[in-house]
Amino acid sequence: MTTKEAAFQAEGPSAGVKLMAKLGNGAIAGVTGVSIIFPLDMVKTRLQNQKPVGGKMPYSGGIDCFRQILRGEGVRGLYRGLVPNLAGVTPEKAIKLAVNDIVRGVLAQRAGTSPERLPVMYGALAGATAGLCQVIATNPMEIVKIQMQVAATNPVAVGTGAAAMAGPSRVTAMGIVRDLGLRGLYKGTTATLLRDVPFSLLFFPLQALFAQNIQDRMYGEGKPATLCVLAGSTVAGVFAAAAVTPADVVKTRLQSSSQPSPPYRNMTDCARRILKSEGPMAFFKGTVPRCLTTAPLFGIALMMYDLQQKVLGW
Repeated sequence: MTTKEAAFQAEGPSAGVKLMAKLGNGAIAGVTGVSIIFPLDMVKTRLQNQKPVGGKMPYSGGIDCFRQILRGEGVRGLYRGLVPNLAGVTPEKAIKLAVNDIVRGVLAQRAGTSPERLPVMYGALAGATAGLCQVIATNPMEIVKIQMQVAATNPVAVGTGAAAMAGPSRVTAMGIVRDLGLRGLYKGTTATLLRDVPFSLLFFPLQALFAQNIQDRMYGEGKPATLCVLAGSTVAGVFAAAAVTPADVVKTRLQSSSQPSPPYRNMTDCARRILKSEGPMAFFKGTVPRCLTTAPLFGIALMMYDLQQKVLGW
């Protein structure tokens, strides 16, 4: 063994190598989680975007929505928009998980503790930083995904020109991107920030707290086992997802239309009109499907990320 190899083994990989590995781990974790729970996300989006038709809502609930999609569009309809979603989720989860992990490590060093036992306020700061950084990747993906998911229910609202005239069965991700343009892909960014930053601020410190408490109660002190990470992440995901559902409803309404004259002027106008026409409970439409979507998504993603980190010995 050369002196250089011995020094590498002693010091471990460089910061740059670790960063790239963490980004790769986050991307794989995100793709795995999204692929598993995407049908639930489809149901959540349809429920949040539904509007009265003849005085009656199209769907009576999550199960009814799932059945109607399956009956009317087949299994393929449950996965409409999956490909552009995966294209966006790969950098999104890579950024979110890696940034949170890195910032937690830096803050833990300053606090003189381990990342697993980082004080809640520091954990919230790390989570908020991760949420802020990943919105740049999230927003375009969210718009394309949502418009493809609602295409079958509101074809006129999906793009303009060729994409709109083609009808829902021929709507494509590239057609939506071309019609929206760069500026259109970042429509609703403020609403996305108001959803993702508070979500990450709540989720990551709760996830670490729950995972460590489960570890301490079940196995004794130590770094949380993989199943503890899965359980803690899932429970934290329920709390965080429910808390930011109102922002998710507003964001979904803003991003579901790309008509030349959008139905809402801005986020405030959207929220005001929802409240006036549908009442305060409208802000919690799709809460159960959202929790059933987000909680296992982040549970699976964090578990996969933790497994990969352990394989690498980090």
